[in-house]
Amino acid sequence: MNHEDIQNILEDMKNEIERQNSLMPKDKLSMVVFSGDLDKLLAAFIIATGAAAMDTEVCMFFTFWATPALRDPKKKPGIKDFMGKMFGFMLPKGAKDVKLSKMNMGGLGTMMMKNLMKKKNVKDLNELIKIAAELGVKIYICEMSMDLMGFTPDEMIDYPNLEYVGVATFLKEAGESKMQLFI
Repeated sequence: MNHEDIQNILEDMKNEIERQNSLMPKDKLSMVVFSGDLDKLLAAFIIATGAAAMDTEVCMFFTFWATPALRDPKKKPGIKDFMGKMFGFMLPKGAKDVKLSKMNMGGLGTMMMKNLMKKKNVKDLNELIKIAAELGVKIYICEMSMDLMGFTPDEMIDYPNLEYVGVATFLKEAGESKMQLFI
């Protein structure tokens, strides 16, 4: 073997190592956020902000019942069809309106939990969303869920890393992530 043959073998080995490394999962957390319940949304954002604070890339995919939590109560949506108006009326309009999954008791449980969180100096959902934005957490909102529920981008929160995507975009993110969660 001559010097050139050894160089070619080393180059082939280097290329194969790079190819193998590109197939390895990244230090990333990809999370489907399906539930619109306060306790589950709090858990999702606590996990997301905790991971981001530890320099882990985080992507949250909001779909179905979690989507209304990202509506901005100050924004007025444009013209909607009948079903869009019904979903808009019946579902929470933003993070402040979501309820507990258990022990809601007609809103009394949710109110008690929010008061307890305040007393114990636990961040509320809106504060966690702001922290997530500061830490660079990506939020994807499912286009299909938006369409089904009649929501439009002009009624969603202002968030620096927010995109409206299809499931294929999220699956690509999740496929290259070390961690995937469904909440």
